[in-house]
Amino acid sequence: MRHMIYAWLAVGGALGTMSRYAVSGWVINRYGPSPLGTFSVNIVGAFLIGFIIITSEERFLVRTDIRIFLTTGFLGGFTTFSTFMFESMSLMEAGSHERALLNLGGSLLAGLIAVWLGMTAARLV
Repeated sequence: MRHMIYAWLAVGGALGTMSRYAVSGWVINRYGPSPLGTFSVNIVGAFLIGFIIITSEERFLVRTDIRIFLTTGFLGGFTTFSTFMFESMSLMEAGSHERALLNLGGSLLAGLIAVWLGMTAARLV
């Protein structure tokens, strides 16, 4: 059973990584190079983790392996905290302190709101 969880994590991580690349790339192609691609992925991921956890634990009892596949696997590959930090630091090093702070503060605030919205949406389903 434990080996199957690792397999599900690997599959979920691969799917999440490919999804992150697709979503972030779409945003960058549409709006130009900026941290907006990473920001978008992180906010969508924040919404999804709130929605998935509440849905799987409070609304519909979902098997642990499926919840782990979705949250740790897929969303672990999908969200990009390390990239978010690097892009913020790069903005600071480039002298764009306002943009760096906007990226940091905006991501934190929007992320919290997105998790809350995901949780709320899951409770309404």
